[in-house]
Amino acid sequence: MVETLRLMAVHAHPDDESSKGAATMARYVAEGHEVMVVTCTGGEAGSVLNPAMDRPEVLADMAGIRRGEMARAAEILGVSHRWLGFVDSGLPEGDPLPPLPEGCFALVPLEESVPPLVEVIREFRPHVIVTYDENGGYPHPDHIRCHEVSVAAFDAAGDPERYPEAGEPWQPLKLYYSHGFSRAKLLAFHEALTAAGQESPYAEWLAGWGSDKPDVIERVTTRVECADYFPQRDEALKAHATQIDPTSRWFAVPLEVQRSVWPTEEYELARSLVDSTLPEDDLFAGVREKVTA
Repeated sequence: MVETLRLMAVHAHPDDESSKGAATMARYVAEGHEVMVVTCTGGEAGSVLNPAMDRPEVLADMAGIRRGEMARAAEILGVSHRWLGFVDSGLPEGDPLPPLPEGCFALVPLEESVPPLVEVIREFRPHVIVTYDENGGYPHPDHIRCHEVSVAAFDAAGDPERYPEAGEPWQPLKLYYSHGFSRAKLLAFHEALTAAGQESPYAEWLAGWGSDKPDVIERVTTRVECADYFPQRDEALKAHATQIDPTSRWFAVPLEVQRSVWPTEEYELARSLVDSTLPEDDLFAGVREKVTA
């Protein structure tokens, strides 16, 4: 028999885990596997994106409220959770861009930000780690830093000569990048809505994308069937009430349309120490065969 498998998802801010790969995590939890979300920052610099939460008492305690939101989302998904404790860098805006705040996650040297993640990896002992690609999914400085820290920790965790104070070495077997926002997916939803005579919220987004811009769907190696867990994903998203407006385009596509048109979540296999055949339909492909009781 295959023993309980372990999946770790490393994210930049609270709410990222619910918008990227949440249904996949819920599926693996339901199958009896262990899933841990690691959040690098507290999301303190995030804007209130839900008008119903734009209140003085919320703005006065963003850090505390976002911690509570993250706890509720983790409970909904059935995952365990760890904070790495770094400070949200914020998303710089303006021309020219302002400098990042001193001491924020994106400016912490890797020699300081990698060891805490290595310690959590060695404690939890994941077989598979999921994070962002080199572009961060989108170019937020914390997302890019999350990628850099995750890749470095994946490489270091199994090396007994690296960070010996961080616990007994443990080598994860696979590293994936999550690719949730592809042009192909948005186009599929747009066409399904318009074909049904419904208004699509994606027309402007697609028009601005441009057909000549590369689509991350071309990098996808792995599609995980998880449509049964879309309702759980949506409830976890709504738990992040400061960030997610329940009337927004996040929820514009009816669940039955999503299940029919796009029942998977997508990933790119970036590193593997086991054999698996591409394309895959399971993040544990090759791991299940190697890890036995």
